Amino acid sequence: MSRMIHSTALLIGVGLTVGVSVAGAQSLNLYTARHYDSDDALYDAFEQRTGIEVNELQGDSDQLIERIRREGAASPADVFMTVDAARLQRAEEAGLFAPTQSDVLAERIPDPLRDPDNLWYGFSERVRIIFYDTEQYDEAPLERYEELADPRFKGEVCIRSSNNDYNQSLVASMIAEHGVEATEEWANGLVNNMARSPQGGDTDQIRGVASGECGVAVANHYYWVRLSLSDSAGDRAVADRAGLIFPNQDGRGTHRNIGGAGMVEGAPHPDAAQQFLEFLATDEAQKLFSAGNNEFPAVEGVEPVAAIQPFTGNKFDDVNMSVLGDNNAEAVRVMDRAGWR
Repeated sequence: MSRMIHSTALLIGVGLTVGVSVAGAQSLNLYTARHYDSDDALYDAFEQRTGIEVNELQGDSDQLIERIRREGAASPADVFMTVDAARLQRAEEAGLFAPTQSDVLAERIPDPLRDPDNLWYGFSERVRIIFYDTEQYDEAPLERYEELADPRFKGEVCIRSSNNDYNQSLVASMIAEHGVEATEEWANGLVNNMARSPQGGDTDQIRGVASGECGVAVANHYYWVRLSLSDSAGDRAVADRAGLIFPNQDGRGTHRNIGGAGMVEGAPHPDAAQQFLEFLATDEAQKLFSAGNNEFPAVEGVEPVAAIQPFTGNKFDDVNMSVLGDNNAEAVRVMDRAGWR
């Protein structure tokens, strides 16, 4: 089966004829902000299991949200998929989602990983952890996110900019735990401890640790896994020098985020959309999510890819992902006031 793949940048404001498939065949129109080529394995498996062809439109999350909003009732979109709870919340606030009442999803997706009104569901987990320079420190120098603001780390912290969704969700989780005032005090301390102005992506933070520029850094776990599995000896050396800390094991657990999806309001193929969402919760799909990007399965009891199996015993924060979205705007204001650029 062929899959039509388009670029949002080319198609904003242009009519899109997705959903047109071979004669007599069912189809599903997926608008996705996930940029992993490995997701093709998910779509292929779904097609083989159901006979429903997946027509994929890739693009930036906010562009896709705006596109669906502008298309309105005429939108061909059946499912919107993205990463980060705040992006799912933005789609929800734009009125994009229709509730999906599914016993399968209710049973398999844990409560913290799905919208309370069943508008969207999380299907994979990524955790935001702390890395440290093993040549500077013989053992992990901290145990909690809160310690990133400790003056003893003056000039040592590397982290991405405040416009990064993953950082915004981390701050949103701090607000959920400590409130706005305490979180702002923490953000001020973290900014005072920065080794450099925020720059680059998650991998650059880990490289900063390996180069000795940063004593500690914050990044999602799978960026380190990619380095550790790289064909490049230089990449593997970076991973070898960076020690891993899963913070807050003595309390709420390590902050996690999700890749998730929901049925679009007015979806032209609602049955196919529900089948697709339920498929994403199967053991088969969960293993494909994990294998494709070294993410943790959302469904409890599904074994992740070998590279992250050593980390499955860690405790993850049970705050509902919708709370991270609800707190996003306040998190951005806190970061702005703290001078986190």
